[in-house]
Amino acid sequence: MDKFRMIFQFFQSNQESFMNGICGIMALASTQLYSAFDFNCPCLPQYNMAYGLGILLVPPFILFLLGFVLNNNISMLAEEWRRPQGQRGKDPAVLRYMFCSMAQRAMIAPAIWVSVTLLDGKCITCAFCTSVPVETLGNASHPLLSQGEIQRVLARIPCKEIYNGQELMANEVAVRYLRCISQALGWCFVLLMTTLAFLVRSLRPCFSQAAFLKSRYWSHYIDIERKLFDETCAEHARSFAKVCIQQFFESMSTDLVAAHCHPPRKTSEDAGEASKKLLGITDQGTMNMALKSWHRCKPPLHLHSPALPSGNGWAGEGQPPVHPSTPRRETAAYYSLV
Repeated sequence: MDKFRMIFQFFQSNQESFMNGICGIMALASTQLYSAFDFNCPCLPQYNMAYGLGILLVPPFILFLLGFVLNNNISMLAEEWRRPQGQRGKDPAVLRYMFCSMAQRAMIAPAIWVSVTLLDGKCITCAFCTSVPVETLGNASHPLLSQGEIQRVLARIPCKEIYNGQELMANEVAVRYLRCISQALGWCFVLLMTTLAFLVRSLRPCFSQAAFLKSRYWSHYIDIERKLFDETCAEHARSFAKVCIQQFFESMSTDLVAAHCHPPRKTSEDAGEASKKLLGITDQGTMNMALKSWHRCKPPLHLHSPALPSGNGWAGEGQPPVHPSTPRRETAAYYSLV
């Protein structure tokens, strides 16, 4: 249990670790889903290809969309993209970084599904069983079957229990032929994905490492800023509710005294602390105005700070820093004539 607790804490440490954990869980779920899926080819010339390619391509598309839905940054990306310009500019590089980061993670589960499906070979066998070269693998000069009947016989290759074309082509030969092609495509797909991931990881620092670091930093900043804003709003709402409830019970003090009830009063320290957390926003209209202002014109990313030393001197016109003079201590002596 301690190991699972440590893994869970690592996933909760930051947004990237959390999303990596979600993508890993989705990748495992995709393999388990495929192993539990009951593949039943229709064994009809008109539907084999649609069914086989549908099983190969439709679930990866659904998993790709789920990868975006489970990513918490999708709402943050949409909000940053659609918000007004305001006092803070929108950096397209940061938006591209956020979208590419989400897309890369969302592609893990679909890539694993396609790899497992191709290596298994059932989808390719079902989709392209009517394209098996009869001239090479079977008896193309069968005198009793027309071209349409040959297609219907070949469409039954994935269904071994109803296949009746052993005179035309052995079922094991056709299945092995299609499965070898499917496995070759699967290994090529795995090699392609691995090569692309290696190139992205290894070559990106060689070209735009500075731009990448800036985009990554401001992407993290947007995420942290949003979390802190939500926490501040929640804290303000808690303090606002606490003060409202206190004022409500204080307004009922007359009835409580009339009923000879003496409820314990809150100390002034608790009330003062709750009022301090309100930050001067004490009504609904002002709070709504603050929320609209945050959305429309976020404050610029510039902190006002005092002058700092630059180089060997101080910033400014070469003037040394002026230290505030220490206050003079004044003593008063009192003399008594007694």
